[in-house]
Amino acid sequence: MTILTHACTPVSGQKPGTSGLRKKTRVFMEPGYVECFVQSIFNAIDGADGKTFVIGGDGRFFNAEAIQTILRMAAANGAERAIVGQGGLLSTPAASHLIRKRRAQGGLILSASHNPGGIDADFGLKYNVSNGGPAPESVTAEIFEQTRTIDSYKTLDTDDIDLGELGKTTLGDMTVEIVDPVADYASLMEKLFDFEAIKGLFQAGFDMRFDAMHAVTGPYAKAILEDRLGAPEGTVLNGRPSVDFGKGHPDPNPIWAKPLVDMVMAEDGPDFAAASDGDGDRNMILGRGVYVTPSDSLAVLAANAHLAPGYKDGIAGVARSMPTSRACDRVAEAMGIACYETPTGWKFFGNLLDAGKVTLCGEESAGTGSDHVREKDGLWAVLLWLNIIAVKGQSVQHILRDHWKEYGRNYYSRHDYEAVDAEAAAALMTALEEALPKLPGQSAAGLTIKEADQFSYHDPVDGSVSGKQGLRITFDGGARGVLRLSGTGTEGATLRIYLERYAPPEGDLDIETQDALSTVAAAVAGLADLQKRTGRTKPDVMT
Repeated sequence: MTILTHACTPVSGQKPGTSGLRKKTRVFMEPGYVECFVQSIFNAIDGADGKTFVIGGDGRFFNAEAIQTILRMAAANGAERAIVGQGGLLSTPAASHLIRKRRAQGGLILSASHNPGGIDADFGLKYNVSNGGPAPESVTAEIFEQTRTIDSYKTLDTDDIDLGELGKTTLGDMTVEIVDPVADYASLMEKLFDFEAIKGLFQAGFDMRFDAMHAVTGPYAKAILEDRLGAPEGTVLNGRPSVDFGKGHPDPNPIWAKPLVDMVMAEDGPDFAAASDGDGDRNMILGRGVYVTPSDSLAVLAANAHLAPGYKDGIAGVARSMPTSRACDRVAEAMGIACYETPTGWKFFGNLLDAGKVTLCGEESAGTGSDHVREKDGLWAVLLWLNIIAVKGQSVQHILRDHWKEYGRNYYSRHDYEAVDAEAAAALMTALEEALPKLPGQSAAGLTIKEADQFSYHDPVDGSVSGKQGLRITFDGGARGVLRLSGTGTEGATLRIYLERYAPPEGDLDIETQDALSTVAAAVAGLADLQKRTGRTKPDVMT
């Protein structure tokens, strides 16, 4: 079988330090585009010779075709084995688990996370390393350098292989193993959680809905919730993965999962509801009449993780991304364990997890997880909530209220301004950053500014430093605003503003969230000159 070498041009758009490449699907479909990026990955990791890779994705449009390309290239570059999810499907946490369990050297995960899918929507590809987590900055920087200079790639001239047939086949000298994408992950969940207690919950009439959003977690939720735990048929909604996610937006938040939110907010709604995103790493948690913010969810899980068998001996520590509210900090302090503040991006949790410094991690964009894998894990979070509910015998609303009465409430919201003119967004951030040293002591919307800085992270494990990770403005009394430009969009820039205000246990715990944060929002908008610089008077999404 002949190995072919084709010329290619550098791949545009991949940013140094980012864990993968996201572009419009049609860009990835351009001749040689996937090939040049994949070859850049192989070149950056000292080649593929003799290595094992896990390959799979969220099933979005062009997923299967790109996998065929990657398999031919892996074989041509000398890889020994490729482990592929049946049908090309693997949730991101399941891929992380497979990398770790099968001792693979890495994995290629095809997903644009929570972004819409389809020929006119978004596509993505990222590389995970041998610990199962996203590639660290040292690797992504090398991938970026390779994309700037690459001039050729290697592939085979072969027919497609059948991704739907379980078992082993060969492609050149490489073994291709097609595996059940759910089985290993489901077995891991059964070791971590008290499945008998959760079964008893459903047998007692506990009513739940899980919205898979036409994305990858549908088969996982069906196999675990309905088949193994005995939840009634129909518990899993929108459970069949679709190449365009049912023409929806697979982001589990109150905007894009509004039908689920409306259902659970009704007086006769289900006891519990949850959703996950395109590739299965994010989650949304709701109880009848209540939405649980990602920050509160992390704090509640940290306080109660010991109720699940996998964490019965307690947790070593907790880590949160900087924009995530400080609710979990209060739990960690009360428990006498460490709490780390990292930049946004799951790769920053990897060192802490590998070093045994933390057990649970969470970030502001509805991602929570633990040391069972090296990615955030949507379905894991749902199962831990179910385990806690089963043991406590309380509703989500009751659990949340008890938590606030013990630790206080961190009112919190994220305001997303999407598809903002990139130059205008960058100018806003630059101007505000230049003004930061002068802000302490000033007043904004009646609030006095206590501190203002650009967040820089010093990794306590390897000593590396990651600068320019977000602008922080803290006001007297503990209120806070954070501003970041997100790298998850494919059009313009996404400006994210995070707002937080603390109410102590004896304070008012029942204010509507946006009302509680209105003064902080006005202060941050004024300091950033938001309306003038972006032309926006309100965010596109508030979560």
